[in-house]
Amino acid sequence: MNKIIVFLLLLVTCFGFSQQTEYVDFKSIKVGIGLDVDARTVLGTVRGKFKILKPVDSIFLDAIAMKFDSVTLNGEKVRYSNDSTKIWFHHNFKKNKTYNVKFYYEARPKKALYFIGWEHSEGLKQIWTQGQGKYTSNWLPSIDDMNDKIEFDLNITFDKSYEVIANGKLVDKHIGASTTTWYYDMLQPMSSYLVAFAIGKYDKQVAYSQSGVALGMYYYPEDALKFEPTYRYTKQMFDYLEKEIGVLYPWQNYKQVPVKDFLYAGMENTSVTIFSDAFVVDSVAFADRNYVNINAHELAHQWFGNLVTETSGTHHWLQEGFATYYALLAEREVFGEDYYYWRLYEYAQELLAQDKAGQGTSLLDPKASSATFYKKGAWVLHLLREQVGDRAFKGAVKKYLQKHQFKNVETDDFIKEVEKESAQDLSEFVEIWLKSSDLEYDVIMDCLKKFDVIQEYLNIACGTYTVACSEYLMSNRSDEAKSKVVLQMASHLKKEDFNTSLKVRQTIAQSLSEIPLALKEAYETLLNDASYITKEIALFNLWKNFPQERKKYLDRTQGVQGFNDKNIRTLWLTLALITEDFEPENKAKYFKELTNYTSNRYGHEIRGNAFRYLTQIQACNAICKENLKEAATHHSWQFSKLAKSLQNAD
Repeated sequence: MNKIIVFLLLLVTCFGFSQQTEYVDFKSIKVGIGLDVDARTVLGTVRGKFKILKPVDSIFLDAIAMKFDSVTLNGEKVRYSNDSTKIWFHHNFKKNKTYNVKFYYEARPKKALYFIGWEHSEGLKQIWTQGQGKYTSNWLPSIDDMNDKIEFDLNITFDKSYEVIANGKLVDKHIGASTTTWYYDMLQPMSSYLVAFAIGKYDKQVAYSQSGVALGMYYYPEDALKFEPTYRYTKQMFDYLEKEIGVLYPWQNYKQVPVKDFLYAGMENTSVTIFSDAFVVDSVAFADRNYVNINAHELAHQWFGNLVTETSGTHHWLQEGFATYYALLAEREVFGEDYYYWRLYEYAQELLAQDKAGQGTSLLDPKASSATFYKKGAWVLHLLREQVGDRAFKGAVKKYLQKHQFKNVETDDFIKEVEKESAQDLSEFVEIWLKSSDLEYDVIMDCLKKFDVIQEYLNIACGTYTVACSEYLMSNRSDEAKSKVVLQMASHLKKEDFNTSLKVRQTIAQSLSEIPLALKEAYETLLNDASYITKEIALFNLWKNFPQERKKYLDRTQGVQGFNDKNIRTLWLTLALITEDFEPENKAKYFKELTNYTSNRYGHEIRGNAFRYLTQIQACNAICKENLKEAATHHSWQFSKLAKSLQNAD
């Protein structure tokens, strides 16, 4: 790199020219990539089109630790430089002129693109991306600044036995001898962090919304029986959100893809949500831990976050608060009004706890907590709608989205539309609910107390056993209220109190860690419940309370796996190992199975359970410890943190 280029780079850095949207507008980036799974490498071709807004002598694409070759501008070689974070194109760029850049690149990403399972000859193998924040530039030369929206078209070449799913519409497939090239087309621009693809072995089913949008729902072939409970209510919620928001879904189609070892619950990439396969559930698991809220939340982001995108973290609630609120509205459509207000009550309690801990912040603080952005943001929209009325609120949301579609927004852009539609001055509302770090909890509770389900819950008083309280458990009152009764009179429960709903029986299971002999028979019926949480709790508590019957409880639950994290199976194996005289001939086999679950052949949720149990019974052998060492470097920070803590505890 010559001295002039170094000087220019230093000058740009000194003047804070990391944001270049004032000078250049990238219109499109067409990408062709191949993936080397052995080298964990991306090999690609980029064709970028951009318009110069002001004269400038260099522009860039963000590109982390990449190599480049054959760089051309409008078909001719161009001077370029690479500082390991960006590729700079040096030229006397003219205002209002459009340019085309082309180059080849090689990337070996340490984040944002993950090769899962390729070190093993058998088992699940995947490649998937996660670009939220400023991470897409680890595998794709792009623009980290979310204020520059670009039309991305991907074509991806890979082993023909795998499915490739990406943003936009699949417009072509070229099938070769061993590989297939998949061509995906986007019609509209998006921020770079929303570019995504997933590769794996999947089947899919397609439904169609009332407006004709194709809803592609992917699943592992072996999970065919889990398809319906996993994607339950998808079409209903899609149709509802289009009607409620008042703006048709803005992209060509919508796809959802589960992946192993995902970093979060889900991610709302434009037109293709990627989510953790921990939320692939059967009908039993659905009652305890389902995908419905995540499904609705990521779908709502297709409007709030993808169609209109925050200009900066100061306005992050415009994405997360809106997605949380509209997901809750979609769940209300499915589960009813009581569910809606109960969830709002739970949000309020979380915000109150945060406030009491001195951690409450303004909704416009870019460093606010997730609870603030998500839960307080949802509450602000609920209260704003109550203040201005349904008509004005829905009208404002519609105009806000239409006016700023495919653009970036600030909070004032939304508030102005609400003020216009409602003819109200919202400056006081903004000051109290958006700018202030104080939580107006009394106002929130006054709002909630208007609803019977909350009033009923707050007024329950069953500190001692009464016939009326016992009968309450068999009534048609809300599960939340009945669960509160259980907790209040846990030490006075009688066997007839077990004749209640599934959720309330789960509360009984949790509240009775010490099981009175008089309730033993009734408590044993919890092992039959269609709930993996209840079964897990009941198995452990019965095993602990009645040592003489441990074999009976282990026999009754043998073979039950539980959720995708094998919560019941890993507990069962642990109890089988430490139960004296239980199948001594099989102990070595059970120990091997539990230890095998620490391997990276399994998802980190399963591995976490196995690591915890083996550590607790002081049986983490050399294989377990080696797997624990590897887990400490896992890409999921929550899992690596667990592994490190268990290493330190050893």
